[in-house]
Amino acid sequence: MSRLADETTQAAVPDKPVLEGLEDKWDADWEASGIYRFDDSRPRSEVFSIDTPPPTVSGSLHVGHVFSYTHTDIIARHRRMAGQAVFYPMGWDDNGLPTERRVQNYYGVRCDPSLHHDPDFVPPPDAGRPSAVSKRRTIAVSRPNFIDLCEELTASDEKAFEDLFRRIGLSVDWTRTYATIDAHCRRVSQLAFLENLERGEAYQIEAPSLWDVTFQTAVAQAELDDREMPGAYHKLRFHSSSTGGDDIWIDTTRPELVPSCVALVAHPDDGRYRPRFGSTVRTPVFDVEVPVLAHELADPDKGTGIAMICTFGDTADVTWWRELNLPVRTVIGRDGRLAAEPPAAIESPAGRTAYARIAGKTAVQARSEIAAVFAESGDIDGEPRGITHPVKFFEKGDKPLEIVSSRQWYIRNGGRDPALRDALIERGRELDWVPEHMRVRYENWVGGLNGDWLISRQRFFGVPFPIWYPLGPDGEIDYDHPIAADEASLPVDPSSEAPPGYAEDLRDQPGGFTADPDVMDTWATSSLSPQIACYWEDDPDLFERTFPMDLRPQAHEIIRTWLFATVTRAHFEHGGLPWSTAAISGWVLDPDRKKMSKSKGNVVTPMDTLEAFGADALRYWASSGRPGTDTAFEEGQMKVGRRLAVKILNASRFVLGQEPAAEAQPTETLDRALLSHLANLVDDATAAFDRGDYARALESTETSFWSFTDDYLELVKNRTYGGRGGPAGESGRFTLETAL
Repeated sequence: MSRLADETTQAAVPDKPVLEGLEDKWDADWEASGIYRFDDSRPRSEVFSIDTPPPTVSGSLHVGHVFSYTHTDIIARHRRMAGQAVFYPMGWDDNGLPTERRVQNYYGVRCDPSLHHDPDFVPPPDAGRPSAVSKRRTIAVSRPNFIDLCEELTASDEKAFEDLFRRIGLSVDWTRTYATIDAHCRRVSQLAFLENLERGEAYQIEAPSLWDVTFQTAVAQAELDDREMPGAYHKLRFHSSSTGGDDIWIDTTRPELVPSCVALVAHPDDGRYRPRFGSTVRTPVFDVEVPVLAHELADPDKGTGIAMICTFGDTADVTWWRELNLPVRTVIGRDGRLAAEPPAAIESPAGRTAYARIAGKTAVQARSEIAAVFAESGDIDGEPRGITHPVKFFEKGDKPLEIVSSRQWYIRNGGRDPALRDALIERGRELDWVPEHMRVRYENWVGGLNGDWLISRQRFFGVPFPIWYPLGPDGEIDYDHPIAADEASLPVDPSSEAPPGYAEDLRDQPGGFTADPDVMDTWATSSLSPQIACYWEDDPDLFERTFPMDLRPQAHEIIRTWLFATVTRAHFEHGGLPWSTAAISGWVLDPDRKKMSKSKGNVVTPMDTLEAFGADALRYWASSGRPGTDTAFEEGQMKVGRRLAVKILNASRFVLGQEPAAEAQPTETLDRALLSHLANLVDDATAAFDRGDYARALESTETSFWSFTDDYLELVKNRTYGGRGGPAGESGRFTLETAL
């Protein structure tokens, strides 16, 4: 072994070991030495490649980030100690709605695409001061000016994120950093999309889609959040179309959608309604004739057992509408308000008069007004009955989602293809899950999909689709013959660049072209993080050495989004998995055992904790949480970690302060027993690390360390101090050096 107590080491031992300033000292040392830079000359068999989660750059990091990223760093350091070349890049997820919302709130602006770029635009002087911004009117800015603000703020946020990650000691290769909006990421995103399009895995269609009325964009199934909300059942009368026939009563929480009703539906085995299947009824007040139909998804135990199908109230309506081949009568617009004019099917003067009372209102306003209309006509039974029920929201939205018809891009994901679904479930079974039970979440998600992955967004700060459309002589858009960008030209912005074979002056002119106006969902880019980090198509040598990657560390709540989407893209593009192992972190809980989240206002930012206890203490707390297990934030654990770090420094100072051992072997029974124990500890800790169980490695190592300091060190102090003890002292000093 190398001699620990040589002259250089002796000189480096401080008189009084302290923790303060260690983070800055070692970060500077690591940066200067380049010790964590990836050795791209090593063969794939000697490389350990990590697909590091790119954190969303939309504010500040909290201790949950420190928790999970420390887990990854522990694994990276173990692999380096085992002799592997660790490929450990860092990315920033900086495009999409979270960034836009932060920019809107920070600067007090909103994007208006109809405005022209203002080259003299200056950010508002009160930017970053919420109290001042909230007191003035929001400023409308052009899309180019808005994107400039997004890029300015994300650059600042990314610097703050990097500073924090450096301070907690992440051994990242900071020369290999990417941002999901940079040119490299845009190129990879656009190239992968064009590959999906050419193979038929991506397609565009006009269809009902989930719509956020606040952000004015479609959202995907994986981004939904069911929230318990107050509501009310309204019991409404649908009039029999036949003379003397019985009316049908239905319960609905959305009476404002009666104008869009296209049918009633009950379960085919429901004896109450079986005789009515094939007949018709007329809607209350609006007097539109609709059929009574059967479908197995109807729930006999819900409400009166029969439901109205509206276009569209929820995802069940979409399923029924599609499978029963029903017409569309849209009343809810993209702004969440009822259309100014009623559907054409409403022909009666009374119906059109009733509709005028709700036209232009929000869904909530129209609900109250139409209930009054039905009460006046006698078509509502009693007062609405209050309930609490789950309502679908966009996970980052503040208002319930609506379903509107819109043209969107999709990538196939097995939601409508059983064979593809089975193939993607099998991919999950090929993956090594840490902990293993997390695979069930993946399979449950894939097995429950009811539609393909909607990847287009009607937003501004994102990767544009590399697509244009030809315009006919009458200016009509020909969606059936999209014009794709050349691979060599990527990345492109169709809104400012002309397609192959066209001049710019033909933009939006009859016989010319128009750009696809949408951007990709941020998951459509981050789902390609392995291809981005490993430079697929752009650096074949690096890609061969690092892909498929070895490890995907991530949180369990994004198994359905990031993990599944990444598996899907790799399945299509490479015919295999993007990595061999998925290590899943749990959540950080507050002292009341509730999940920390910004929306709940119970997050803890790490900087105060770092100032109080130091990075080693914070890492100690983080590494005590086992994979996939939720862990409470406890300052008591930080104090234990800090005490441990101080004890390590003091024990090290004592050992390094001894005379170097002249003999490189232990002769005393006590010394040999300690080294035998340490050999077993190395085996145990290594096996735990190989399983991804860093908490077990910490537990056994910490127990052994305290025994080393409290027992062994005290026992050998007299025979080693000051070079005393003869051969027994030499044996003790050798054992101290080896143990340290």
